[in-house]
Amino acid sequence: MKYVLSFLLVVFWATGCMKEDNSNPFNPRGEEPVTPGATTRPASIGIVGDTSDVTKTTRGGIVIMGGGADVDAAFRWMIERSGGGDAVIIRASGTDAYNSYVNRLGTLNSVETLKIDSRRLAEDDGVARIIRNAELLFIAGGDQSDYTGYWKGTKVEAAINYLMTTKKVPVGGTSAGAAILGNFYFSGERGSVVSSSALANPFGSDILLYNNDFLKAPYLQNVITDQHFTQREREGRMMVFMARIMKDWGKTPQGIAVDEATAVCIDDAGMASVIGSNKAFFMKAFSDKAPEVMSPNTPLTWNWSGQAVYVSSVSARATDNKFNMVTFSPENTNGVTNYWWAVNVGSLSIVAE
Repeated sequence: MKYVLSFLLVVFWATGCMKEDNSNPFNPRGEEPVTPGATTRPASIGIVGDTSDVTKTTRGGIVIMGGGADVDAAFRWMIERSGGGDAVIIRASGTDAYNSYVNRLGTLNSVETLKIDSRRLAEDDGVARIIRNAELLFIAGGDQSDYTGYWKGTKVEAAINYLMTTKKVPVGGTSAGAAILGNFYFSGERGSVVSSSALANPFGSDILLYNNDFLKAPYLQNVITDQHFTQREREGRMMVFMARIMKDWGKTPQGIAVDEATAVCIDDAGMASVIGSNKAFFMKAFSDKAPEVMSPNTPLTWNWSGQAVYVSSVSARATDNKFNMVTFSPENTNGVTNYWWAVNVGSLSIVAE
């Protein structure tokens, strides 16, 4: 009996030793590891760099990127204006792929991606804190109806507006992220809109526009933006969007539409530059030139003898191109071609000045 008892004690001791030897020496109690976003950094799906907050001197600015290939020079412009602080990418779907990309374009304290895909996360104090501590904010592409549905009227919205209007840091967006930067915006909540159907019926149920209830970007208070512009032939729908703004709210809007692989960078004095590979279009309506025919299920006529909307096309390939957002006119002629756009019975015409 003595030998049996001794044998059992040895087995018990050995079993305990084997369990201890197989445990994680950095997590001896076998607890679940804390991953970014679990509790310490809500909504975070990845971070590179230093997690401690830093304070840097920043200069404000807005970047409207047209989607497709990202524009390295636009991110470098934002990084320079960030003072090398903390960059935050926000989105409602996708991965943290921007982290490594942005981090290698310049010197930053950190780059972090927040996936804010619910109103619960958008009302989280920790999520809002991470955004407020940023020296650079970028809104990734995706579906703008997610952004308005999850973020509008929440602490995330307040944090974004704080960065733009009070802290004055560079804020940008691409594709869907660019679509929500204007004071007027197309929500996309009933799907996309193509030019042909919009021109045929400017009151189609899928054309949902909003005014002054979301982001407060400097110099974009009277602007509606669009992206993937000539690549997806969105000229006609932009005319309809601007016509609807005049009809629905009695406002005289401006438009900024950006091609893919192209960005409009607006500095804190309101001077815009176009960089990248293609073009950006600055569109100006006139209060005394409202659409002549605009009714449900009727093709749009906004003609004014072929001179309804004045458009300045600015090539990103031109050096030192400048567009003044205060006067909403080209600052110089570099890369600029001016046009009159008009619509007659649903047919768009574009004539060089």
